[in-house]
Amino acid sequence: MLFPAVFHKDKSSCFGVTIPDIPGCFTAGDTLDEAIQNVQEAVECHLHGEEFIPSPSPLEGWLNDPKYAGGVWIMVDLDLSFLELKARRINISMPEKLLKRIDDYTERHHLSRSGFLAKAADQVLQKSKSHG
Repeated sequence: MLFPAVFHKDKSSCFGVTIPDIPGCFTAGDTLDEAIQNVQEAVECHLHGEEFIPSPSPLEGWLNDPKYAGGVWIMVDLDLSFLELKARRINISMPEKLLKRIDDYTERHHLSRSGFLAKAADQVLQKSKSHG
């Protein structure tokens, strides 16, 4: 999953990295390549034991944020599979018309119904978390 990350460097420091969609997650490296390589490990350490999977936001939303002025943005590919929790079977009810629309969508996009519902729920919860 591609996440925007901002890289910054002062003359007397190494390359620092901030991943704004994962608040509090930072890393660094003596070279730009090393800093990029350290991002995955930093994310795994930072999110260890967490029960939510963060979603990346569009890069455009961060470009004018004054906290990151002077930084260089790079999209980093994060493997968040370490956060996947064991699936649990549940029983839910919903209107047939909605279920038909879900099934049509999942069939066209080669998704499972469970995967679609989990992803949709996660997106709504992430959005509500960021809006208070």
